[in-house]
Amino acid sequence: MPVTMPLKILLPAIVIGATALALPARADEALARRYNCVMCHELDKKFVGPGFQEVARRYEGQPDAAAMLYEKVRKGGAGSWGAVAMPPNRTVPAGDIRRLVDWVLKSG
Repeated sequence: MPVTMPLKILLPAIVIGATALALPARADEALARRYNCVMCHELDKKFVGPGFQEVARRYEGQPDAAAMLYEKVRKGGAGSWGAVAMPPNRTVPAGDIRRLVDWVLKSG
């Protein structure tokens, strides 16, 4: 087998892999827009609710943060960031909530 054959296979795999790594940030921002999270949250500052980066900083290093935030997004709640309640998001698919929470936690 010639040496160039593996490169023909390897190079497209590298390009596809690099593209896949770049897509989640955009895809999850798109989810935040699709489910109207951006009506109350901005990336880097408080609006109605806290900025996504502020949330990431508050929960940084907490092993149960993703599970707790999943429940908070799913069921809604108030008191953690002020008096304004976040409404429940029961119609958002569980997988999308997990992706959003992971994205928020990585945004800090």
